[in-house]
Amino acid sequence: MVGLTSAAGVIALLDEQDDDLKVYALQKLNGLVDQFWAEISDAVSKIEIMYEDAEFKDRQLAALVASKVYYHLGEFEDSLNFALGAGSLFDLSLKSEYVDTIVSKCIDKYISLRVQEQQEPSNAEPMDPRLKDVVEKMFDRCYQDSEYKQAVGIALEAHRLDVVQHSIKAGGPSNILPYVYELTMTVVLDQAYRNTLLQLLVDQFRKLDVPDYVAINQCLVHLDDHRASAELLQTLVDSGVQADLLMAYQLAFDLESNATQKYLTKVSNALPSESAEAQQLKYDKVKSILSGKETIKLELEFLCRNNNTDMLILKNSKTVLDARLSVYHSAVTFANAFMNAGTTSDDFLRQNLEWLSRATNWSKFSATAALGVIHKGHLSQGLTLLAPYLPQDGVTASPYSEGGSLFALGLIHANHGDEVLEYLRGVLKNTQIEVVQHGACLGLGTAGMATGNDDIYEELKNVLFSDSAIGGEAAGLAMGMVMLGTASEKALDEMLQYAHETQHEKIIRGLAVGISLVMYGKEDAADALIEQLAADKDPIMRYGGMYTIAMAYCGTGSNKAIRRLLHVAVSDVNDDVRRAAVTALGFILFRSYKQVPRIVQLLSESYNPHVRYGACLALGISCAGTGSLEAIELLEPMAKDNVDFVRQGAFIALAMILMQQNDVQNPKAAAVRTMYEEVIKKKNEDALAKFGAVLGQGIIDAGGRNVTISMQSPSGHSNMPAIVGVALFAQFWYWFPASHFLSLAFTPTAIIGVNADLNMPQIEFTSNARPSLFAYIPPTKPPTTVVVEKVATAVLSTTAKAQAKAKKAKTAEAEAMDEDEKPEEKTEQAKEEESKAASKPKKEALSEKLGNLARVVPAQLKYISFDKDARYVPIKKDVTGGIVVLQDNKSGEPETLIATRAAVSSAAAPSFDGKMDVEEEEAPLPEPFNYPFDQNE
Repeated sequence: MVGLTSAAGVIALLDEQDDDLKVYALQKLNGLVDQFWAEISDAVSKIEIMYEDAEFKDRQLAALVASKVYYHLGEFEDSLNFALGAGSLFDLSLKSEYVDTIVSKCIDKYISLRVQEQQEPSNAEPMDPRLKDVVEKMFDRCYQDSEYKQAVGIALEAHRLDVVQHSIKAGGPSNILPYVYELTMTVVLDQAYRNTLLQLLVDQFRKLDVPDYVAINQCLVHLDDHRASAELLQTLVDSGVQADLLMAYQLAFDLESNATQKYLTKVSNALPSESAEAQQLKYDKVKSILSGKETIKLELEFLCRNNNTDMLILKNSKTVLDARLSVYHSAVTFANAFMNAGTTSDDFLRQNLEWLSRATNWSKFSATAALGVIHKGHLSQGLTLLAPYLPQDGVTASPYSEGGSLFALGLIHANHGDEVLEYLRGVLKNTQIEVVQHGACLGLGTAGMATGNDDIYEELKNVLFSDSAIGGEAAGLAMGMVMLGTASEKALDEMLQYAHETQHEKIIRGLAVGISLVMYGKEDAADALIEQLAADKDPIMRYGGMYTIAMAYCGTGSNKAIRRLLHVAVSDVNDDVRRAAVTALGFILFRSYKQVPRIVQLLSESYNPHVRYGACLALGISCAGTGSLEAIELLEPMAKDNVDFVRQGAFIALAMILMQQNDVQNPKAAAVRTMYEEVIKKKNEDALAKFGAVLGQGIIDAGGRNVTISMQSPSGHSNMPAIVGVALFAQFWYWFPASHFLSLAFTPTAIIGVNADLNMPQIEFTSNARPSLFAYIPPTKPPTTVVVEKVATAVLSTTAKAQAKAKKAKTAEAEAMDEDEKPEEKTEQAKEEESKAASKPKKEALSEKLGNLARVVPAQLKYISFDKDARYVPIKKDVTGGIVVLQDNKSGEPETLIATRAAVSSAAAPSFDGKMDVEEEEAPLPEPFNYPFDQNE
């Protein structure tokens, strides 16, 4: 049978007067529309007239045919309107591209109307009841097919909490709740609505048969509800059940890694301070954990024990670079600080006293501040370690070493500054020296991060108002750090006003970046300020506007923020603003880092070197520690760029991406390390590129190869100190000592198990991966000594003949001997088999056993498993690394504990005459060490 080649005959029936013939034509056309839609489209106006005719008996069929015609024409809005008019004839259960597309458009329209209804009720467009019916049918279809996650996805975007609750109940809370939490934190952009959802999740998590305390704790941190956090901890401690007490300790550790100083202080203050003695001991432990002391002590122990710093890399770089140039001296200083961050190892400084003494002015400031990075977290000894350099009454020392030591003190107590804030405030009050003010401001900002302390803010403001360029720049940054994430209107008004009044670019820049920090995490609430800054005629304020977008929307992946940054990146007239706009993309997208190479690909090929540099940093920031091959492929050409600072950015970004990546895990790692060495050795290489390569060497091996740069905590929260640290590190473009801020982003990669007494027992767990996959990078081999070959002695021809004759006679005599005594010679085949056996590599194990304080890199976590029958098992279901509280299944038996041995080494090494102070074993602390700086002054 020959198929139809035209629908003209059927279309002609639409002109008939008889309604039955028209209905017959529509029924036929409904079956033919997918094939002959182009022909039918000429008559679509006739079909529309039938639909609009109230007396026509089959209006719905006319609407369906019209909808399909408009669908094929690509007019989806009209198609949707007619599909709604088709009523029950528009069958949602049919599996076709047409139905799927129209349903999708229907849902999109429903969501947009619901959002408008929630956010702007007065201007909201009325909801079409037919549209609502289609969506309700869609929800029913999801329920029938048990596709509860689909229903949740639509409901979350459409602000339908009733559907969310029903889906959680019907689909099983344990299955649906984690999915709802993930979508809440990634898809929902409106903060008020997100908080409503989080409150709903808290209620749902509490209703579980076994409440998910870890998830409740995470939600409460996002809600900024310190009272509920304190109540949760109190309930667990007071329950009298050992497992609940251990869970309280675990939650306290999680809080410490996720929340701000201000939040932790409020939680700690809300806990009971006067209870029965046994109970109070438990609360004291919880408070000790919340203060950060326990975490820092354990991480310090891990970094000291597992220090794998390759000193030969540093030594080689120092030997090649001319220390008389401050840029090279500073570069090696930063590399040493990064490589030994948190390890308390100052061996390199002790071994290179003469080199160290060459530091002058700001190099001296950086060198002294480096001690803060090396001893980061050494809270108990911070002041003692730095005593030789800190300002002292009646003692005149170098203001640069004094200022650097104050900055170092802040870095040691970063985000845990209770013990030193008063001391730093006292120094700031009592000095008028700009450099000392500079160091004191930075120290106060770093130690008092996110405390919102008004007294500290006022003292910093006094320094700012003195209109000193050096002190004012640091004061602007420090004000932002202290007021981090508070969105304080008073602070913003004062900082903006002074930024417009002062003539010093340094102060304006410090304030611009400080303002961005005040709006950290505020998302939509920062939009008005972003508009104001982005429209400012001063390019430095626009630069601050780009960082405000980065800080306010960090980790959100907000399309609105990305669009704005991309627009500025290609349209602003100032290079600094464009560079900042591209760099900011890395902060917005660090949770979905795989998108970043695609987004910045064209920017990395820009004619403007500042945009290319921004693309480098965006890739480094977002893909840090991931080993992303796509990012590396984009960076490799920029590492050979003809502009020196673009090469510098590429070197730094490659190091950030390849942290803790060995040759087995990432084939590019060895080539990048070799590239750094070659660039540093090249005599005609630009200073800025060499600076980047040396910094890269320090970053790629940071913390003794035991840390990574992580912009989010193991539980998925934004890692505030890390984000702030990287943002301030990016300011090294203008001022090298800002490089030290990167240490705030260094996160130890370990599994540290503690028992109920917060001691470390000996434990064993399995890494179900080849040991070589996550092994440390082997140390650099020292150069082998070349043996000079001796020149052959000249031999006369007569002598050669005599020697040959004697040799022939000896051979003949040997052959005459009894051949039975000759050992049996191996056949060629046997020799070949033996050599093959020797060369055959041993089969590598498919797993390995690890102990407490083991290095476990983020990519390795999915391979980690604890034996359920072991003595110690984690109290938390999912092991996310970091500090894990362990439940003892044999609590009555004696425990084998690991003794802490974190070095209480002194920051000091040499005395002024360059001789080492001998350390006496009996002394409680080694003799303090003073840098021999003043020899050159």
